[in-house]
Amino acid sequence: MGFKIIEIKAPSGYSDEELRRRIGKELRLTDFTWQIETKSLDARKKSSIHWLLRIAVFSKSLGGKEPEKAAPLDIPYKPRNKRVIITGSGPAGFFAALLLQQAGFDTVILERGADVAKRAQGIIQFEKTGQFNPAANYAFGEGGAGTFSDGKLTSRSKHISAERDFFISSYIDAGAPAEIRYMSSPHVGSDNLRIVIKNLRDRYRQSGGEIRFETTLDDLVIQPGRVAAAIAGGESLEGDYFIMAPGHSAYETYRMLIARGVQFRTKNFAIGCRAEHRQEEINRSQWGIAKLDGVKAAEYRLTSEADGKHPVYSFCMCPGGVVVPAATYSHVNIVNGMSNYRRNGQFANAGCVAGIHPDQLAGRGVTALEALQWLEDLEHSFFAYSGDYTAPFCTISDFIQGNEPRSVPETSYPLGLKPAPLYNMLPAVVTHALREGLRDFDHRLRGYGNGILLGLESKTSSPIQVLREKNGLCTGFDNLFLAGEGSGYAGGIVSSAADGIRIAMQILASHK
Repeated sequence: MGFKIIEIKAPSGYSDEELRRRIGKELRLTDFTWQIETKSLDARKKSSIHWLLRIAVFSKSLGGKEPEKAAPLDIPYKPRNKRVIITGSGPAGFFAALLLQQAGFDTVILERGADVAKRAQGIIQFEKTGQFNPAANYAFGEGGAGTFSDGKLTSRSKHISAERDFFISSYIDAGAPAEIRYMSSPHVGSDNLRIVIKNLRDRYRQSGGEIRFETTLDDLVIQPGRVAAAIAGGESLEGDYFIMAPGHSAYETYRMLIARGVQFRTKNFAIGCRAEHRQEEINRSQWGIAKLDGVKAAEYRLTSEADGKHPVYSFCMCPGGVVVPAATYSHVNIVNGMSNYRRNGQFANAGCVAGIHPDQLAGRGVTALEALQWLEDLEHSFFAYSGDYTAPFCTISDFIQGNEPRSVPETSYPLGLKPAPLYNMLPAVVTHALREGLRDFDHRLRGYGNGILLGLESKTSSPIQVLREKNGLCTGFDNLFLAGEGSGYAGGIVSSAADGIRIAMQILASHK
């Protein structure tokens, strides 16, 4: 079978039939098959917005040969007689467990939160009553925090092609849209994620894996240079290897690990607020029109040098989405964003954060424990201001000018807004950087200054990072790994999953 790669510009609302005609005409073919390799939207000229498509065409009439594909992960199965205890069912923990289970290890996942169906019900009740459920919320539970997000699958991590292919194939097999393989900015949507994660769990259990929901890791039993057992649910679980993938919100897990001799250092992280706009206004700013045939909703990615010391950038943009109460514990008030696959809500939201180091905030060198305490105190202060999970807010223009907010606008946030001087509630150095960045954003994206800022965005990244070796082992231990966002080495669904997969492959390599 012959093969050729071609590139085509297609109108935003093209159909498969139109695309097939274009391919046939360009290559003078009638008998062929094709598949999209990459697809991205070019909106640089509002008068000519189009898709850029890279297409693989197969036909006996073509002379070229299909290029060799990169080798997939080698996961040979055989009974290993080794037990691996994994903490956390987010992308890092789950994919480490899935791969090891497929390779013949005995794996157990400990998940402090509920399964995805129970978790969704807990969130509904939370948004109706304001009563926080520690086992069923936006932060903790099956699939991790990313389950209730936009489900973005972009990643800046390099050299993870095999891991990414394993992850993407697993997602598609579990019900994710096939387009995530080729879209330049792929997303699954929270509605699809709930289906995908449930199907992946079924696949894991069918292969013999065990997952224990609403089971918190309480402690580790340490022997010289290694972990002997995990204490969870009133039980001591012995294992040959232990993979911790708790995310970066489980502060008590961090503190327990530090108390048990796991070494951490501080690092740059980011804090700020969540910005919300009318989606139609973002569409008009990006496209020049309110709706664009064939495209769900306009996105934006903004970065600014701001004050020249602390970069300001948008984060986790959710087109057509909602701002959600992402409390990790009771008496903590933080926000995040979520959108479904169709992205058809009235509002757009994104984190607006400034990068900073914990030492800069304290004016001195701080320990990992001190950095955690500082961040936790800030999260508590936002709850103390509102007295509940109502989100403190002000307009973007009021934040820039230091004005007191007045009327409460319409919002997607389900638990209501409370006017607040957010510029006084954040550290002064962060406020200064954000003001400069917001001025820049308003200059570059028409209408950006018409939006609002709400809540505290504190889960962009972790302020601490574990010390670990090149093989992923925590420094000083021969059977303990810390993976995913909680390790400080990954951020987002894909890079976290890749981190867990790499650690699983390291374990597998020791038992071939």
